[in-house]
Amino acid sequence: MPSAFVRQGLDPAIHTSRLILRPHATEDFLHSLSLWSDPDVTRFIGGRPATEEDVWARVLRYIGHWHALGFGYWAIFERSSGRFVGETGFADFHRNIDPSLKGMPEMGWALAPWAHGSGFASEAVMAALAWGDRAFTAPACCIISPENAPSLRIAAKADFKQVGSTRYHDAPTLVFRRETPQ
Repeated sequence: MPSAFVRQGLDPAIHTSRLILRPHATEDFLHSLSLWSDPDVTRFIGGRPATEEDVWARVLRYIGHWHALGFGYWAIFERSSGRFVGETGFADFHRNIDPSLKGMPEMGWALAPWAHGSGFASEAVMAALAWGDRAFTAPACCIISPENAPSLRIAAKADFKQVGSTRYHDAPTLVFRRETPQ
């Protein structure tokens, strides 16, 4: 059953001047494993590198979001080389967090260390948000570690506003919200 806060029928593929964003497939497992098993990537997201089992479940969850809810995460690839850049997108994780994220698409992003500082994260996030602005009837939200300065900068560029601070999995966490333009 599609989510109550998403309009149906939008093409999920996104092309920017430098990137291609497309929904994940099982063939993306090794790319995702490389990303999520890297300590530099997971330092502020969960605090530990992911196992193969963790990443397989993550990829299946990404695929399932598109099928069940009509939105999800994209695998990001560099247009010129086809190289895997990272992941961004929206989810409904049913997090037990206060303030609640219920009823809002939760955005996230993670890039391979080689792509840090290239502007790819901002480009991918802004493209995904443009898609979301057409797709969602509810504002987007995200959670970020207060120590993750690069993600905090991306959130600010994308007009996310801090609406709270909390603890999630025993770690300090900032909660952000972005209104969907009308």
